[in-house]
Amino acid sequence: MAATKNQGGELTLDDYVAGIEAGDRATLARAITLVESTNADHRKRAQELLQALLGKGAQARRIGITGPPGVGKSTMIDQLGTNLTAKGHRVAVLAVDPTSARTGGSILGDKTRMPRLAQDDHAFIRPSPTSGTLGGVTKTTRETMGVVEAAGFDVVLVETVGVGQSETAVAGMVDFFLALALAGAGDELQGIKKGVIELADMIAVTKADGDNETRANQAAAEYRTALHILTPASPNWSPPVITISSNENTGFDELWQQIEAHREALTKSGELEAKRRDQAVAWLHDMVRSRLEHIFRGHKGVAKRLPELETLVRAGEVTPALAVQELMQIFGFKAD
Repeated sequence: MAATKNQGGELTLDDYVAGIEAGDRATLARAITLVESTNADHRKRAQELLQALLGKGAQARRIGITGPPGVGKSTMIDQLGTNLTAKGHRVAVLAVDPTSARTGGSILGDKTRMPRLAQDDHAFIRPSPTSGTLGGVTKTTRETMGVVEAAGFDVVLVETVGVGQSETAVAGMVDFFLALALAGAGDELQGIKKGVIELADMIAVTKADGDNETRANQAAAEYRTALHILTPASPNWSPPVITISSNENTGFDELWQQIEAHREALTKSGELEAKRRDQAVAWLHDMVRSRLEHIFRGHKGVAKRLPELETLVRAGEVTPALAVQELMQIFGFKAD
């Protein structure tokens, strides 16, 4: 089922597939823009493209990387990615940029914070705004992962926004969830929320160099103690805690060895394949919820009444439950 060029000269479905499989960066960038578009026609064409790309490309290593502000995520990714491309890997970085709740704007400056990877022919960086999405990832992060994998990138790094309960959504779409921690910031265990620690496949304490090396080692010891009393996310893997320095490029060999060991352990047990399948089903349910909310909010009656009910709820004149009931009736659902 091939799309045809319209009057605007847009690429056909076959053009997109051929360009992506050939590793053409311009086509890849256009394809991701198509996937990220909220235009109804673009969304339809994007789904046709994603279906055509399904199963293409090698099964990439999907790695989520999270950590508090100031922990050095982008610097760490720049170093890790550079190490990997030097070893023959092709690395795609999906760097999610926070969208301002006040202005709706986004910085999209990740390429300037990953200078070496930005100039690496074997790497591809795609900054994308969250547009207010909880979970630290964009609504189309999963879909973008499929596109870059089809383009032959065998390592996909997803840099997420900050750390918090909403941040754990990334763990539901990657094979390996890496949490970065910063030493010397007071109570170390407050640097990463409990929910993130429970999901982490490994914790790496950053900036373990110079005067901070001793503090980094102490922080790592505290995290090992915390992990010891928690039930691991996988029965086939006990999360290690290591220290790394992006400035000195130390600890990165061990970091990658642990990622590969995790992959081998989960592949051997069959857990990795089962995890991927479960993630696909979870993606289905997420999309159903997203589409239903979009349809609901797009209803003319709901769109007109919702701001009025928000005002009443904010003023304490109507309960949220009654407001929901009224909106459901406007939409056409009968009350329970």
